[in-house]
Amino acid sequence: MEINGVPLHPLVVHAAVVFTPLAALVGIGYAVPGWRDRLRWPLVVLVVIAAVAVWVAYLSGQTLRTDRFSTATGEFADRLDTHQTWGTRLRGGATAFAALALITVWLHDRSGPARVALVAATALAALLTLVLVVLTGDAGARATWAP
Repeated sequence: MEINGVPLHPLVVHAAVVFTPLAALVGIGYAVPGWRDRLRWPLVVLVVIAAVAVWVAYLSGQTLRTDRFSTATGEFADRLDTHQTWGTRLRGGATAFAALALITVWLHDRSGPARVALVAATALAALLTLVLVVLTGDAGARATWAP
């Protein structure tokens, strides 16, 4: 799919690159007890937008690879493969982070060890997702801009 002749993937990637780190930072901030009430709804909104953006970027990237770069060879194809691998990992990580964050927020008023474990798992998933979005973006930039 294209918009004004530009493939959808490079357009959607910008949403993933902005909203995923924001959601991850809010997810990490949610682990601070005094911030939880204030960050609950921003986390919900950001994590949903980020997950949708990552999925649309992933799917549009698959389409772009098939439509435009199916015959790529050599070093360029290797860089595309690396980016695609990191994109697949990011898709899984962002989905897991979104699921954990939504469950954690749903159980916001609960207390006890299960709540502590959920908050810790959400913060850890947020951190992992933050790393994955950086590595995926770096691989995509290298695939696009490396000589």
